[in-house]
Amino acid sequence: MGQDQTKQQIAKGLQLYQSNQTEKALQVWMKVLEKSSDLVGRFRVLGCLVTAHSEMGRYKEMLKFSVVQIDTARELEDASFLLESYLNLARSNEKLCEFHKTISYCKTCLGLPSTRASAQLGGQVSLSMGNAFLGLSLFQKALESFEKALRYAHNNDDAMLECRVCCSLGSFYVQVKESMKIALQHGDRPLQALCLLCFADIHRSRGDLETAFPRYDSAMSLMSEIGNRLGQVQVLLGVAKCWVARKVLDKLSQLKLHCLSESIYRSKGLQRELRAHVVRFHECVEETELYCGLCGESIGERNSRLQALPCSHIFHHRCLQNNGMWSCPNCHHSSMKPGFV
Repeated sequence: MGQDQTKQQIAKGLQLYQSNQTEKALQVWMKVLEKSSDLVGRFRVLGCLVTAHSEMGRYKEMLKFSVVQIDTARELEDASFLLESYLNLARSNEKLCEFHKTISYCKTCLGLPSTRASAQLGGQVSLSMGNAFLGLSLFQKALESFEKALRYAHNNDDAMLECRVCCSLGSFYVQVKESMKIALQHGDRPLQALCLLCFADIHRSRGDLETAFPRYDSAMSLMSEIGNRLGQVQVLLGVAKCWVARKVLDKLSQLKLHCLSESIYRSKGLQRELRAHVVRFHECVEETELYCGLCGESIGERNSRLQALPCSHIFHHRCLQNNGMWSCPNCHHSSMKPGFV
């Protein structure tokens, strides 16, 4: 079976599938798989079989065709085909509750070279990873993945993806609510604090900031009582993200936020998130033009003592000491009575 005939048979199967003649559609696609020599056509028909078996709840069959699709994608040696096939493999394992495998395949997707398909499928990868984290009760990681998926949906005007993410967030909310009940029954204060933080993060991700702020306050109180320092930092980061969403943070506050986030993600070894905040930090530095007028280094990148002159120009304290000038190097106004910042 050649390329043109393969396309015709795939289209015929889709028509049957859309008219609810599922078994006939599967028979057509299986014949294509047996007879076609066109690798791209085989890849496409395998995708149809994966989707059909997923919607029918035949998850083992879905996994079987996903594995065959991976082999076909490797033969094609195309990053976009590999991304799609690894995503199908991740979804298959997600349906079978093999959550660790799901996360592993999602990370493989994220590690593939960037292509046009990355923008289209990246949100679905994040959603699948979030569902896997939720299945493992790793609430914070699940929410982070769901937020990434939502950003993909909004950036690409993908209403279907946004709907699927909202459904997952609903399941997330229910699971956190059940965890809170258990925590209250057993007097487990650390779990109560974590659930309050998750509730706040859920409301923030939905844009309900008025509900998020009181939840963050309650979470901070509990985190402080039990001495959970990392939890306190996570609460502060959540509150900072709320203020960013409200667009009331000035550039200096954003610098501090990205600098704090950078140190946190570096200590946790989360390289992807670390790089994102390093990039945003440097973007803020460029936007605010916060550079020392003497050495040219960006201000705030290191824990250096700064000196503000009466003319409002800021320099590294060490640079002014080494320079030995009594006037501002920028505007040459008198620099008496300097202040430290």
